[in-house]
Amino acid sequence: MTLAADLSASDESTSHPEPATPQDILRRAHDIAATLVQRQAETEQRTYYAEDTHRAFAEAGFYRLLVPRRFGGYEFGVDTFFQVVKILARACPSTAWMYCLGATHAIPAATLFSERAQQEIFQGTDFIAPATIVPGGSAQRQDDGTWLLNGTWNYCSGSPYATHFIGHTLTATELDAPPIPVLFIAPRSQWRRLDDWGGQLGLRGSGSHSITIRNGRVPDHFVLPGSHISEVDVTAGTPGRALHGNPQYGGGQLSYMVLEAAVLAVGIAQGALDAYADLMRSRTTLLPPFVSRTENVDYQFWYGEAAGMIATAEAAADNAVKQWQDMAAQGPGAFTREQDIRLTTICRHVIKLCWHAVEQHIFPTAGSSAVRHGERIERVWRDLSMLQSHSGFGVFLPTVANRDLARLRFGAASGVFS
Repeated sequence: MTLAADLSASDESTSHPEPATPQDILRRAHDIAATLVQRQAETEQRTYYAEDTHRAFAEAGFYRLLVPRRFGGYEFGVDTFFQVVKILARACPSTAWMYCLGATHAIPAATLFSERAQQEIFQGTDFIAPATIVPGGSAQRQDDGTWLLNGTWNYCSGSPYATHFIGHTLTATELDAPPIPVLFIAPRSQWRRLDDWGGQLGLRGSGSHSITIRNGRVPDHFVLPGSHISEVDVTAGTPGRALHGNPQYGGGQLSYMVLEAAVLAVGIAQGALDAYADLMRSRTTLLPPFVSRTENVDYQFWYGEAAGMIATAEAAADNAVKQWQDMAAQGPGAFTREQDIRLTTICRHVIKLCWHAVEQHIFPTAGSSAVRHGERIERVWRDLSMLQSHSGFGVFLPTVANRDLARLRFGAASGVFS
């Protein structure tokens, strides 16, 4: 897709869906999800979901679920948003990943930025903003108060139809002083998407292209020097909590990001279990006596074991979402760094349970014909494998997060090898 087409698609996302309740939104999600299963191959080939799917999301109001009511959004709870994500992920992992990691960032945008910035950010009401946490490129403050941005940021899931991009960079403050992180948001007019996604093992249709900025300019209120989205301290309150009076615009940002992946993993694994159930009903055992797999004790065990693991993961993910909401509602001081990281450790085990259910029980016993390229279970295996390779889940959560949780709990210093 060209830059012009990208911008056109982004402009079309601004819509005026009918007023809705959370129940209406979930019904719409189920209706749209029913159309996605058979389109997984074309989504992977295109590397992002189709424009008619994008329009359906816009017409259903999905891009404004988390946008504050003051700016024309629904301002629904994050629990409703995550239920939509789970429904979509059960049908098409790539589509759900791309949708989630674009629409979800209305939360940090409405939490961290000033009222002036939010009035401009949410001007079109529909909001889609990929975000990356790895600093890249450069940011230089100009004499007129604007910031000059240059660089390329990879893995920008949701970029094909995005209205904005949230990124990080480093900037120098004083001579010989180490650079500080800078969080910024850039409107679509200031960047372009590169055609560099689709050759990866999984999530090939997730629209996770790179974004490049060349001499882009953003106003000072679109830049937060000294901020990194994963390290924001919300215990003193946030601009969004004060502006909107809604505690979900004051919750921990690190755990919120990891909750996204946990909910996606649950939905993806549920899709694999659906496909496995279809095989149970339609296939027989490989060895005599030949009976339906539904009547075979081994297949019954494998299905039950996978189903139990995925159900446990779902229960943990749903509870983690509730804990996130409850802590945000208790007031700024409740959402400490320790609590933020504790929730991330729950999410890590949710992802592990989903992966092990697919990798240990569903994939090996489905049969070779069911895991050929393009088959639903094969695709889920690739997609969850790709999720496992994400540095945040494969490196940060099992190492840094675990250690930091213990240090914060016991007031310990950084560990050293003796």
